Amino acid sequence: MTQNLSKIRNIGIMAHIDAGKTTLTERILYYTKKIHKIGEVDDGSATMDYMPQEQERGITITSAATVFNWNNYEIHLIDTPGHVDFTIEVERSLRVLDGVVTVICAVGGVEPQTETVWHQADKYDVPRIAFVNKLDRVGADFERAVSMMKDRLGASPVPIQIPMMNGGDFEGVIDLLRMKAIVWDVESKGETFKIVDIPNNFAEYAQKAHNSMTEIAAEQDETLLEFYLENDFLDEKQIIAGLRKGTILNRIVPTLCGSALKNQGVQPVIDAIIDFLPSPLDVPPITGVNPETGLEEFRNPKIKDPLCALAFKVIMDQGRKSVFVRVYSGELNSESEVYNATRGIKERVARLFLTHANKREKIKSACAGSIALVVGLKDTRTGDTITSTGAPLVLESVQTYLPVISIAIEPQTRSDQEKLIFCLEKIAQEDPTFVYSENQETGQLLISGMGELHLEIIVDRLRREYNVEVQTGKPQVVYKESVSGIAEARVVFDREIHDVRHFGDITLSVRPGTRGSGFVFAVSDPVKELAPELISNVENGAREATLAGALAGNEVVDLVVNFVAIGPEPFLMSPLGVKVAASQACREACEKASPVVLEPFMSVEVVVPDEFVGEVIADLNSRHGRLEDVAPRGKISVLKAVAPLANMFGYSTSLRSLTQGRGIFSMQYSHYDVKQ
Repeated sequence: MTQNLSKIRNIGIMAHIDAGKTTLTERILYYTKKIHKIGEVDDGSATMDYMPQEQERGITITSAATVFNWNNYEIHLIDTPGHVDFTIEVERSLRVLDGVVTVICAVGGVEPQTETVWHQADKYDVPRIAFVNKLDRVGADFERAVSMMKDRLGASPVPIQIPMMNGGDFEGVIDLLRMKAIVWDVESKGETFKIVDIPNNFAEYAQKAHNSMTEIAAEQDETLLEFYLENDFLDEKQIIAGLRKGTILNRIVPTLCGSALKNQGVQPVIDAIIDFLPSPLDVPPITGVNPETGLEEFRNPKIKDPLCALAFKVIMDQGRKSVFVRVYSGELNSESEVYNATRGIKERVARLFLTHANKREKIKSACAGSIALVVGLKDTRTGDTITSTGAPLVLESVQTYLPVISIAIEPQTRSDQEKLIFCLEKIAQEDPTFVYSENQETGQLLISGMGELHLEIIVDRLRREYNVEVQTGKPQVVYKESVSGIAEARVVFDREIHDVRHFGDITLSVRPGTRGSGFVFAVSDPVKELAPELISNVENGAREATLAGALAGNEVVDLVVNFVAIGPEPFLMSPLGVKVAASQACREACEKASPVVLEPFMSVEVVVPDEFVGEVIADLNSRHGRLEDVAPRGKISVLKAVAPLANMFGYSTSLRSLTQGRGIFSMQYSHYDVKQ
């Protein structure tokens, strides 16, 4: 591993499902000599799709990491899924990456999940370049794809290449930086290519695009702009410097084009990763909170600084736990002791590895700026911060998503009952969006996730990886509860348990919170001066009461609980008495405050030919969907709606039937609201 941080790139590949992420990744690995044979997604031989479920379905399910070299640069690459059910894989990858290659289909343009992952990258302010793929396909339109990036993503794409299209056939690209045409030799699997003069019929088009690119590059830097205004010219290095600055500041998106499947246009993407995406030195120092002082601190990407790393992904390999970490500062060494600042515990690093999909290469240390796999961190979870023992810092964690769909699950044999719980815990450690729970009233074991495919994959993994045969029930929606009114309750709890008196006298009020606010605890002025331990016991009691609501035993959310008053003899109250009184007061107040059931609503985007728009809208209305927008796009329309998840089961079959198989849709969690 290199210790020259300017020579490191941490990048990801992201896109809508089937845009060609994994196909592009395979070619990148082939041309950088990381692999010696190109694997294909369609026949299940792609290197980065190593899970049996990925190979059978031809989709990426889990993000896979690899590292390779190109022109003396060390590039750490993560290939992410495109399916919305596995969006947590994109989220936690973007949390630790310095740059991203966004793959856009030249036929489909900016598709629904492209928008989702783009906005995820916006959240973490990750610089991006774009690759318009599949220019060999019928209906490919490079300019339309670029226009959609502006309209739908709010991006500022800057083409640094344009395609040479001849009657619908893709013949190569024009490199606007060097003003040359590049034509790939298909017979050599794209390994060889010719750099030739731009054909006359493309000269005017290319010059216009070159001038536009040059102006944008000059605008990114005052010195360059001054030079450009004086000379009306920038050379190749100046253009690259300007575009690089604009990319790192997230002002622009350098855009390339090609056909990954036909091995055309891939090598320039690797060059662009180096030219335009940031090294660890180009991004701001990582900031976090010192758990001992509560003050914000930062860490520079320097090897001599104290260790600071973020655990962003946990994997189970044959039941053994490994943790992917991004090292932000210092050096992580094998056989060393580290501190989990998030949990306040010491951990032991047994071994360190660089990964190539499911293969591992043992290393002795991982320096600032790199991504490594750690074995030995027994209690570390996704989102935890690993630091030097004497310099703790807690970084922003990885945002997770609430599971929105559940199915009942049970083992086929009694002997598998305990084993099943053990296996579910292993999977839950890997996947923060997966939850399992037992219904105390029915004894039914439920597994919850982001969608039907998500849970289908988990059940399949139980059978294949853990040899646990299970039966599943009908999918159930995860409902929650809240209140729609304001109410107050006072509870006096006074009981003797094992000759010890437990007494509490607590008054609480409840009111609805804003949607998505969860549980909010407030303290009124008359009780603000009470001991912090007592207030904490009141809050804990109220929180416990929200675990099961009055209507159907669902979790109570979007609730503001106010600690109004305490009885006249607080010195006689015990911690347990206070906690129980607060729990009962919260429960009683919720029962009085007009409780309501909340259900998950999904953002639905349907792309259909114009002739089926009426039928699709009518079907959405019948599912209590609320239509928000109808956007024409050529001969098709894009419908955006919000609909209850409970009414969307089996929608794919219904949509295919309504549109003669021509409609497609994507669906993702939007919010919880009152059940209709």
